Amino acid sequence: MTARIGYDDVEPGTPLPARSFPVDRERLVRYAGASGDFNPIHWNERFAKSVGLPDVIAHGMFTMAEAARVVTDWTGDPGALVQYGVRFTKPVVVPDDEGAVIEVAAKVAKKLDDEARTVQVDLTVTSAGAKVLGMSRAVVKLG
Repeated sequence: MTARIGYDDVEPGTPLPARSFPVDRERLVRYAGASGDFNPIHWNERFAKSVGLPDVIAHGMFTMAEAARVVTDWTGDPGALVQYGVRFTKPVVVPDDEGAVIEVAAKVAKKLDDEARTVQVDLTVTSAGAKVLGMSRAVVKLG
């Protein structure tokens, strides 16, 4: 499969469609099962608070993966994602009653290699008005 976005069709500043991802405790338990990360800070409110957290928090890798969906959905090809990295800056707090929302905005930051047809995409990832991922960058090979 090849990215449905053409390298020649983007320029620095080209925005990707913004997305919002709801997070609730059920999703966190399902993710724990899939990832094998059953740390109780991700599902047990009493335990999370006992270690100084405000409430249950989402897995960092869950948050990172949800943000990456903006890029892979945009390209139409998950294999187009060549490199991806973030810094975890704040946790996504997931209250039991209303859950949380991860908000992701992204744009093409620069063209990296004309021959390889790669671009750098910078992502802004927030929850409850706070930046939860810093230096969130992807390298993507376009069609």
